[in-house]
Amino acid sequence: MIGTIRKHSKWLWAVVITATIISFVYWGAGSSQVGSGSGRAVGDFGTINGKAVTQHAYLEALNEFKLFYLFHYGEFPGKKSNVSESDMEREAYVRLLLIQKADELGIHVGADAVAAMAGQMLRSLGRSGQTVTMEAFAKQVLEPNNLSVGDFENFVRHDLFIQQLIRTLGLPGAFVTPQEAAAVYQRDHQEISAQIVYFPATNYLASVQTTPAAIAQFYTNYMAAYRLPERVTVRYVAFNVSNFMEQAKSEWAKTNFDSQIDSVYFQYGAQAFPEAKTPAEAKLKIRESLIAQRALADARVQVNEFASAVFKIEPVSAGNLDTVARQKGLTVEVTAPFSAAAGPQEFTAPEGLVKAAFGLTPEAPFANPILGNGMIYVIALAQQLPSEIPPLEVLRDRVTLDYTFQEARQLAVRAGTNFVNTLAGALAGGKSFSAACIAGGFSPQVLPPFSLGTRTLTALGDLADVNQVKQAAFTTRVGQASAFEPNNAGGFVLFVQSLQPVAPAVLSAELPQFITSLQRTRENEAFNQWLQTAANNDLTDTPLARRAAAAR
Repeated sequence: MIGTIRKHSKWLWAVVITATIISFVYWGAGSSQVGSGSGRAVGDFGTINGKAVTQHAYLEALNEFKLFYLFHYGEFPGKKSNVSESDMEREAYVRLLLIQKADELGIHVGADAVAAMAGQMLRSLGRSGQTVTMEAFAKQVLEPNNLSVGDFENFVRHDLFIQQLIRTLGLPGAFVTPQEAAAVYQRDHQEISAQIVYFPATNYLASVQTTPAAIAQFYTNYMAAYRLPERVTVRYVAFNVSNFMEQAKSEWAKTNFDSQIDSVYFQYGAQAFPEAKTPAEAKLKIRESLIAQRALADARVQVNEFASAVFKIEPVSAGNLDTVARQKGLTVEVTAPFSAAAGPQEFTAPEGLVKAAFGLTPEAPFANPILGNGMIYVIALAQQLPSEIPPLEVLRDRVTLDYTFQEARQLAVRAGTNFVNTLAGALAGGKSFSAACIAGGFSPQVLPPFSLGTRTLTALGDLADVNQVKQAAFTTRVGQASAFEPNNAGGFVLFVQSLQPVAPAVLSAELPQFITSLQRTRENEAFNQWLQTAANNDLTDTPLARRAAAAR
């Protein structure tokens, strides 16, 4: 029993109610779960361009990258993003490389510039032009994530270094003549008028003949595509935090709640909820936040009690979850088998639940309680299913559908190719594209005008991809048809009717801003080319590079 209690002691939540706003949720800043400032072991941190990297320098760069990510993406890396520890390590070393290069080039920034940039960043966190104070930023964002005001100041200063470095090294790309810019603008913005005829595979489904032998052969040929990954099923008890709201309201009613609310408002003022238009509205939101905090704390009390009872039963068995749930009148649900990539289908799994589920074993069948989406889950392993390829009889309907669609797509490709073979003669004989389509039993459509800069063409639906259509259009001469363009849906043929240049007045009006944008793009391209070369030369003696070399 001692071992079981110790094993699960870390998850026991402290039930503490405080009259403070835990976080400014509009910042989207949560605790970083990966590579905290003090969480990396000492050791060899390698060299950059022959200069040793100290642990202190590495950790400073790592913390600066966390802040860079926060200000660019609204959250810390590792919280909800797909940034791995290796990604963070790589970014820290790249940052160290850039700082070193800036120092070698004698790039420096004054204290006034650092203060101005810091103020601009803090204003970006507020609403309606309000500036978040450094004190509030430190208390609400930096300290909970093991960061300091010094980390923030270093980040701002070094970011200014890096920006100047980008401008310096990207300078060769900034030389863009008006004539060159006009040509690029014309190329990107001139519009094509075109017609398209689709050859969707769905039109040929009825023509496909399916036989048992054909289905069996198709299954044999594509068995690997039907392999199921490792899966698990879990038994779980879900605690809905909203069920504790009334209890929380009653508990607050026994206190001088209004005084608590006034205290919070006095401490944080409008910054607590900048979207609130009046003090009364801000206090209402503070009230709701405090009630929600207490409801969560009350839910955790019940979860602690339930989970403790489950974990202390010996011998350890997944069935203990059901035993305690019956005693407490709680419902145990069971998920269908799910993979690590998909997660359970019965509910939206909070962060960490799927990973925890795949870490369970018959000897250690329980995971720590998991909070997310207004729910707290206590889970137990129900079944582990190995990777397997189900037999044909189990998959026959799916295999038949896949075979039918593949055959139908081949029929669509054949029809489209045959159409193109006859189309050239029809166009040469004076027949229009639309007439040739109708004569062949196909229905052409006129597309809205589009350019290389067009991002979406809703008229395409699911029958073609906009990038594939642009590729076909801008590689086909005006008055001619493209080759048959196959795709997953079947394919299409495009006829280019006209190419409309940008109007001179539009070009004249847009060109100044476009030149600036093009210069910035070219600067970034030049800098990125330099950075790729510098990283390949100067970051070879780092732990990350050594691991990559050893893995090859």
